[in-house]
Amino acid sequence: MSAYPPLLFAGVRVEHVADDWTSVRVALRVRFWNRNHNGAAFGGTLFSMTDPFFGLMAQGQLGNGYRVWNTTAGIEFLAPGRGIVTTTMELTRAQVDEIRQTTRDGGKSITAHAATIHDSDGKIVARATQDLYVRKARTDAGARAAAR
Repeated sequence: MSAYPPLLFAGVRVEHVADDWTSVRVALRVRFWNRNHNGAAFGGTLFSMTDPFFGLMAQGQLGNGYRVWNTTAGIEFLAPGRGIVTTTMELTRAQVDEIRQTTRDGGKSITAHAATIHDSDGKIVARATQDLYVRKARTDAGARAAAR
């Protein structure tokens, strides 16, 4: 997953993905190509540490019968990120079960998720948030019926 170009070229490294897709840990070593004019991690790079992962964890747990999208996202920068910064994101089975329950009859689910990015001393560098939109995937027959 670290070889995915938007992550690779930003310097974001996926350190661990739980076998059951309930957690992902990523790290960023701040280097000359991903730092800002003050020598701290570029804000967009910090955000990219979290951007795809809640959706990937949801898709990994739900399977192919669902469509998962990020609908809104934000980041709050709290301190300069220098050296190595990390975050661990979690999406519990209980949260995914709630998404399944909400979408069971064709409805949509929108859930809020947050990640905290820390430096190597444990200081909070940033908090990122995003909302996930989940709906069951339409079958070919369902798509044709909806188009009529």
